[in-house]
This record gives sequence, structure tokens and C-alpha cells, in this order.
Amino acid sequence: MEDNKRGAAAAAEELPGGRALPKTGKSEQTRAVILDTAMRLFRERGYDKTTMRAIATEAGVSVGNAYYYFESKEFLIQGFYDQMTHEHARAAAVRMEGVRDFAERLDIALTAWLDCAAEYHEFAAQFFRTAADPDSSLSPFSNESHPARATAVALFRDVLMDSDLAPKLDAELTELLPDLLWLHLMVVVLYWVFDRTPDTARTREFVRRSTPLTARVIALSRYRAFRPLVRDAKGLIQDFILPTIGRTPLPDRPTSTPAPTSRRRKPRKSAT
Repeated sequence: MEDNKRGAAAAAEELPGGRALPKTGKSEQTRAVILDTAMRLFRERGYDKTTMRAIATEAGVSVGNAYYYFESKEFLIQGFYDQMTHEHARAAAVRMEGVRDFAERLDIALTAWLDCAAEYHEFAAQFFRTAADPDSSLSPFSNESHPARATAVALFRDVLMDSDLAPKLDAELTELLPDLLWLHLMVVVLYWVFDRTPDTARTREFVRRSTPLTARVIALSRYRAFRPLVRDAKGLIQDFILPTIGRTPLPDRPTSTPAPTSRRRKPRKSAT
């Protein structure tokens, strides 16, 4: 038991990607100041033109101290992802309180993300260019993004499980849906990144119109005829999306039994 506790404590010494985990209130405050300063400078100057030295100077810390908490600018964005995901989860939970309708809960969760991310929209495209790199730690499917991804999936699990739809669904579908709903959020985020309408109005309208459709499809999938499709979708998600994309070995392909070969009839000898 003691060994397990020591192992867990050692694992908690740092966050994914080598980011130091604050151990005291002062450390947490310093980390938060660095992160908030970076986000402000990214908005004012742009991501590419903001250096770690400039961030440290504005935050009132040494460059070495900035690198202690954040290994690089990429990990600052990773820290922003973590922070934003928790803010989104808290905001959505408050708004969903007392709401049981699944479609309404899903709409609230997606809209809450748009509201939390609104002030960062101007430089979102810069983040996307980096996140689109399959080797980047900023990819939403990367190992480094796992904490933020897990928080978001947990939110969508709450969206489902506290709704009126959850008791009606097949157990396999219930297990799969939180990850599928997170992927739906990724589609919304992609649309949002390129949306240049005032207050990202088109993205908000996309959420408003797509959410009831998504809810209806999910409600239909509880019927027995759809279960083979659910199992196929579950296999795809588990093998190719979770826990990461592009960083896990492909599952073993099932060995197919060769089809029996038909016996060929010997050609008849022609009569002479």
C-alpha cells in the first residue's frame, strides 16, 4: 500500500510534457501569472512574435523560472488548454443544473465552450497551424493533451448520464458516447477557428441546428437493429482515437480463414 502511495506521488511530480506541477500556493500563483501573461501577449502581438523572454519579462520572473514551469511556448498553449477545459467544464455544469433533456444539455455544453473561448478567437488560427502538425504536442490527440481531453470527455459523460436519454441506451453505446461527443466538439472547434462572422454567429447557428439532429440520431441508435453499427463504431474509436491517434500500434488484424477452393473437374479426353 505504501509503495503504491509513493509511486502515485512520484507520478504526480510533473504534468505530461515535462511541465512542473506546482507544489505550493506561491508556485501555483507564479505559474498562473506566467500563463495569463503569455495569453495576453499572444493576443496583443501574435503567437509567433511572442518569445519566452518577453513573457518572462512581462510576468516579472526570470527566463529560467518561466522555463521551469513551461518547457516551451507549446507547453504554454498546453497549459492554456488545461485551464480552458476546466473553465468550460465548470461553466457547462452550472448552466446544465436542473436540465434533463439530452439535446438541451448538449447544446449548453457546446455553447459554453464557444463562450469560454470567445476572447481567444483572434489568434486561434495560429494555434491550429501548430496543432494540425501530427507530431505536435498541441494536437488534441497527443499524449500531452490527455489531461485536457480526459476532462472534456468527463464533461460529456455528465452531459449524457444526467440526461433523460441515458437510461434508454444500450450499455455499449453509453460507454462510447462521451468520446464521440468530444469528437463532435472537435468538429465545432474546427469550424469556429475559420469562422469570421461577428461573434462567430455561424458556428453558434451550426451548434443550434446540429445538436437536435445529433440527439435524434443517438436516440434512434438505441434500437437493436443499430447495435452492430454501434459495436463497429466502438472498435474504431478504441483502436484509432483512444488514447492517442498516430502513436499507438495498429491492432492485430484478424486472420481470415481462406475460402475453400473448389475442385476442378479434370478435362475429359477428347474422343479420337
